[in-house]
Amino acid sequence: MPERDLKASINIIDLAGSERASGTGATGDRLKEGANINKSLTMLGRVISALAKQAGGGSKKEVVPYRDSALTYILKPFLGGNAKTSMVAALSPADVNYDETLSTLRYAWQVKAIKNKAVVNESDQDKLIRELKEEIAALRAGGALPGQGTSGDAGAGGGSDAAADAEAQNAVMEQAEIIKAMEEQRQKQAAELAAVQAANKVKDA
Repeated sequence: MPERDLKASINIIDLAGSERASGTGATGDRLKEGANINKSLTMLGRVISALAKQAGGGSKKEVVPYRDSALTYILKPFLGGNAKTSMVAALSPADVNYDETLSTLRYAWQVKAIKNKAVVNESDQDKLIRELKEEIAALRAGGALPGQGTSGDAGAGGGSDAAADAEAQNAVMEQAEIIKAMEEQRQKQAAELAAVQAANKVKDA
């Protein structure tokens, strides 16, 4: 079977914790920074809540407010996209951090309810090329095509075997020509796209 290259990316995101201004004693720029962090985490909580409702059978038409903050917009592919996401919650045993610990647990509980179904990103053309290559490999190996069984007729004789070999060889050549044409077309389209992108960069400059 032809080799198949699969690629994936791993992203590790460290979220700042939500803190009460009265507990940190921050002032000036630090106080403003903390307020912005808390605002982003509030928006993230709304996104998580909306996704959890959808996963629990809620209305799919409900708009998930990804664009309400930069944080939620960045996390969009990982929360509700084609990805597998895990959340690690850091808790404090101190009673003075009770409110923050409770808020973190609520986050984690809602994230747990979100169900993403990650699938391999593969275009129809790439899928067809891969399937054709698998058929060619099966034909060259003298076996059955993928999804087909082997013939149980062992008494057909050498003539039928020769005819079957010739038919398989023709099929291999036809499939190879199809793959070559499709790959040439894909390369041409990629070159055209690169040219358009280069022209747009020149215009923007």
